[in-house]
This record gives sequence, C-alpha cells and structure tokens, in this order.
Amino acid sequence: DESGNVTHGTATAIDCEDSLLRSESETVEVVGIGLKDMVAVAMNDAVLVAPKDRAQDVKLAVNALKKKGAKQAVEFPKDRRPWGWFESLVVGSRFQVKRIVVHPGASLSLQSHFHRSEHWIVVEGTAKVTCDDTVKLVTENESIYIPLGAKHRMENPGKVPMVLIEVQTGSYVGEDDIVRYEDVYSRGQGAKG
Repeated sequence: DESGNVTHGTATAIDCEDSLLRSESETVEVVGIGLKDMVAVAMNDAVLVAPKDRAQDVKLAVNALKKKGAKQAVEFPKDRRPWGWFESLVVGSRFQVKRIVVHPGASLSLQSHFHRSEHWIVVEGTAKVTCDDTVKLVTENESIYIPLGAKHRMENPGKVPMVLIEVQTGSYVGEDDIVRYEDVYSRGQGAKG
C-alpha cells in the first residue's frame, strides 16, 4: 500500500509502515496497529512476529520449537504436493479426517494402504475415482468407500479445484502407509516419495 505494507489473506494494517502481515488461515485474522518494519505471519498452528531485518532467522524459531518438542517444528498445517494439498482436520488414535484439494487436471498416485481404509466425500467439483477395477465419477455431496488394501486413485477431470473430505480409519493412519503402483510425478514409496 502507500505506506509500504503488504497484506495477504485475512490481514489488516492500521497505521503501519513497511510491514508484512500475512494470514495463512481462513479463521485467523491478523491485525497490526502501529507497526513499523515488522513481519507477522499467522498459520493455523503458530504465529511468527519479528522485525523485518530478522525474518531470515526463522531457523532459530524452528530450532527452539524442536528443542521443546513442539510438533509445529516438523509438521505443517497444509502439506503441499504436486497435485494440490491436504490438511489434517482431526487426528485420533485410529482415525484421521483430512481436507484434500486437487488441482484441475491433476491426479494422485495409484496406491494402496496396509493399515487403513478411506471414505471420501466430494464437497466441491468432481472426482474421477479408481478403486481396484472400477472407475467412477463422484460429484458434490456424493461419497465413495475405499476398502483396506484396495488399489485406488483420485483425479480431478474438471476445470476447477476439487475438494473432498477424507475419513481414514484403521490401526495406523500415518503418511508413510502407502504403496505406490503408478505416479505421474515419478515419486517413489512412502510419505513424500
């Protein structure tokens, strides 16, 4: 703006100069009042506030959080992938609920899991779902069940982002419980591959 401020997301600068205010969360408002040469970044699980000339010292914050065992040092609210991103909404001992966003024309790998089944509910757009030998279009407000061990894939055949809610249940819901059979992004086995 005219005072040299940059705002992103749900952020507001009041009487600020040369500052960056950024919210990565749709539910967290960042409001700066009277700031000068400051950076304030809010995520769903953490907030960073620092003078602009110390913004490159984020590694000090990460190291301090690691030392005290804070999960924010090693886990990110949104896990970005070549096909889009996902975020964990709720994690229990035998279940996990995620929001998954798939870019238009993108697809996840053909995969299976040893320890979990999945239930997908499309909330925006259309998903092309492969489950073993069946391929089906699943549209908004429709769902599909992916049994334990089934080879499956989701694709977004549309022109707008596809959003679904995934409910995983099983004895283990970690990201490393994945066997990839095909992947257009040439990733290997495991969580990131």
